[in-house]
Amino acid sequence: MNTPVDVVDRDTILSLVPHQGDMCLWDAVLAWDARSIQLRAANHRDPSHPLRAAGQLRAVHLCEYGAQAMAVHGGLLAHAAGGRAKPGLLVALRAVELHVARIDDLPGDLACTADVLTDGDSSWQYEFRITHDGHLLAQGRAAVVLQPTSAA
Repeated sequence: MNTPVDVVDRDTILSLVPHQGDMCLWDAVLAWDARSIQLRAANHRDPSHPLRAAGQLRAVHLCEYGAQAMAVHGGLLAHAAGGRAKPGLLVALRAVELHVARIDDLPGDLACTADVLTDGDSSWQYEFRITHDGHLLAQGRAAVVLQPTSAA
């Protein structure tokens, strides 16, 4: 995987995606190229995580981490081309496998690799894998329909 920049920090991620504040789940992009991205996050341990319920962050929320990896990748690609990514709507999750029940009790960072399966003008599909300390937590595929941008 080529890395066009060193590490993409959280502030840069925030400038590329619609998810803001605590709802932006990724802390850094470690590597990316035209077909894939690698990211890391530590916020799953935060007691004020916006997706926590009853004091726990369930593994199903890793699907949101996977979907946001797509958004970050799309933002990076659009920025590299001199533009901004179209807004998208998550429309499908497929073949999702969760290998733990919860993630708030994991001591280390989460790591994600997301790979482009299809990328068209109107939709994207990615495969994502999220790990902790080398152990697979979740994997699956996510599809996003891109919204048309209005002409200004």
